[in-house]
Amino acid sequence: PKNYQHVLSLVFAVNEVNKNPNILSNITLGFQIYDSYCEAKMTFRNTFNLISHHRKTIPNYKCGVEKKLVAAIGGLDSETSSHMASILELYKILQITYSSFTPAESEKDHISSLYQMAPSEEHQYTGIVQLLLYFQWKWVGIFVTADDKGETFVKKLTHQLSQNGICIAVTERIVTHRGFDNTGLIEKSQNTAESLSKTNVNVFVVNADKNTMTGLQWLLLIGRMMTMSPINKVWVMTADWDFSWEPYHKDLDVQNFHGAFSFAIPSSEVKGFHRFLLNLNPHSEADGFIRLFWQEAFGCQFLDVEMEEESCTGEEKLESLPGAFFEMQMTSQSYSIYNAVYAVAHALHAMLAPRTKQGETVLGNYLRPQNQYFQIKSFCCIKFYLQPFLRNILLNNSAGDTVFFNEKCELEGGFDIINWVTFPNKSFLRVKVGKMDPQAPLGSDFSIDEKIITWHQSFNQVGPNCSCSRQRKEGEPFCCYDCTPCPEGKISNQTDMNDCFQCQEDRYPNQERNQCISKKENFLSYEAPLGISLALLALAFSATTALVFGIFIKHQNTPIVKANNRNLTYTLLISLLLCFLCSLLFIGRPQLLTCNLRQTAFGIIFSVAVSSVLAKTLTVVLAFMATKPGSKMRKWVGTRVSTSIVLGCASIQASICIVWLCTDPPFPDLDMHSLPEEVIVECNEGSANMFYYVLGYMGLLAFVSFIVAFFARKLPDTFNEAKFITFSMLVFCSVWLSFVPSYLSTKGKYIVAVEIFSILASSAGILGCIFSPKCYIIVFKPELNSKEQLKKRN
Repeated sequence: PKNYQHVLSLVFAVNEVNKNPNILSNITLGFQIYDSYCEAKMTFRNTFNLISHHRKTIPNYKCGVEKKLVAAIGGLDSETSSHMASILELYKILQITYSSFTPAESEKDHISSLYQMAPSEEHQYTGIVQLLLYFQWKWVGIFVTADDKGETFVKKLTHQLSQNGICIAVTERIVTHRGFDNTGLIEKSQNTAESLSKTNVNVFVVNADKNTMTGLQWLLLIGRMMTMSPINKVWVMTADWDFSWEPYHKDLDVQNFHGAFSFAIPSSEVKGFHRFLLNLNPHSEADGFIRLFWQEAFGCQFLDVEMEEESCTGEEKLESLPGAFFEMQMTSQSYSIYNAVYAVAHALHAMLAPRTKQGETVLGNYLRPQNQYFQIKSFCCIKFYLQPFLRNILLNNSAGDTVFFNEKCELEGGFDIINWVTFPNKSFLRVKVGKMDPQAPLGSDFSIDEKIITWHQSFNQVGPNCSCSRQRKEGEPFCCYDCTPCPEGKISNQTDMNDCFQCQEDRYPNQERNQCISKKENFLSYEAPLGISLALLALAFSATTALVFGIFIKHQNTPIVKANNRNLTYTLLISLLLCFLCSLLFIGRPQLLTCNLRQTAFGIIFSVAVSSVLAKTLTVVLAFMATKPGSKMRKWVGTRVSTSIVLGCASIQASICIVWLCTDPPFPDLDMHSLPEEVIVECNEGSANMFYYVLGYMGLLAFVSFIVAFFARKLPDTFNEAKFITFSMLVFCSVWLSFVPSYLSTKGKYIVAVEIFSILASSAGILGCIFSPKCYIIVFKPELNSKEQLKKRN
């Protein structure tokens, strides 16, 4: 009964064409409908009826009323289409199939007049594979009929599945329903049903023609009777699938297919078709099928038939019928029939239209093939010349879809992916959840909306796990694979994945490499033992420097303090104190202010300290040279020279730092890649060259101080600090020469710790080497801190 909609879509399309003044304005289309009864014998007989004269099923017999046959639309399945084509091809009569599959390729190569109002079968194979890969279903079963068509399906699909790493756990070949009265076949079906109920394969791909579906439905019924529980699987059906192939489908449970997927020829809602169905009248004399349909659909009889069943009133509503029995929405196959009628009408219109001087028809999109214009004297000649016009057809139907054929005479297009939702009353919803569009750009040809999918109740609204089992039973195919661990830095949060994926930059894989963990921040903090130790050490040296400075202030009028330029001594002590304190800027989470201050402050303060040391050394040298009789160096002895040296040297360093801050200043940065499990929070120096310029300039000052002090080390002891300065600069240069390779080889918080240690060590070297001897004399040997002792030593 459900296939009655195919008839109605044909009637509806022909009526539309006949009412349209823009198509075949002087020609009226008619039609004849024959039933194949799913039998090859009836298919051949009715095909002969198509090409024979009125009431004479005799081929080539031309006596009588001529039938004006333009094209034949059919059949419902590939087997029927193949039987029709074997006869129609002999007479070059156009045949347009509306099923999803064409006859076998070996047959199609010899058939030139066959057109398929359905996309290429290859696109459907690709769509099946893409669907399985999307849900990571790599351990599946296949259901086909035990015939040549089933073997062809298995062969083509197996090739594509194996290329994509999908294993076929089991292939079930179903016997046709006609054999169920045979005891051997029934026993075989019982064995198949038992195997199906026990298998751990959750997903099955079904070549869903009428024989396969009828056999599968009976297998599910037998399996339920044997196990007293339903067989819950996810079914992936081809575009031929329908709930109602046979009249006794009412006895079968469609709930088995709840949550199933199927491919479907894309269809659209045709304006006026729903109203056309609502206006159907079972008492109409023009439709010879409607009474039979009405009686079977509503389980009643009309009064002119003597039966004990309930009488049909004609007021029954079609929309009250279950969807598995009759749909009010145009199905994919009915839509294909609708398009086939329009394709033939437009092709016939293009052929019969008047031509222009250039030999082309005046029909917009329709171009007459070159040298193809004929004076039609008899309608029987049309069938021989219509094919080129049908091949070049390009039309937009009333639903807004474009219809045209490819070079293989197949409808150009893809497939919709349908999710089936069934209900206990045998009604259902057909939900479009995706599509397979071969014309779309690469990567966009397959799409699916997982959020609107309804799964079978047994899977709790989550797709089934369909990976191969490590434990293989005897007789099962073995195509599983060993999983290798993900490479370093990647994870796989599901089993049997083809590829591992990279964690985000701020995450890293756990030990099992199945989860990403947030990276910890890495910087030298005050809470860390290393940070606390360095901070305490800096404060200790700062306190020591302050103590020394206090001692020098208290004894500022003693000879040992006044001997070597008291102001320079104070400047050096203050700069050393600030050097110790500026190391604290390197501890804690880097901020924009601290990043800008710490290197520049350290560079300028250290330059003041080293330039003070250099000035003290030059003061000793100038003082000694000024003691010689008639020396001109007397005018250089004084505070002006030392002050100028300190200010000049510090100004150069300050200029370098200002250029650095103005051009490419330091800034806080996150290093995600140096450490696998930590994010280094650091100060990016901005311009590494400017950083090394600062260090290089300090090194130059220290080197000059070292050279000058080295040559002044043998001057008289009364004024001589040179040998202490020599040792201090030696310590300073050694520390910073060691700093460079350490700085380049360490990462994270340790690179900051190295720089802090270098600052503290070099500052402590200057403090200890220069001021320790003086403090010792001032505190522990005050008797030596007198003019008499200095004169005596001199």
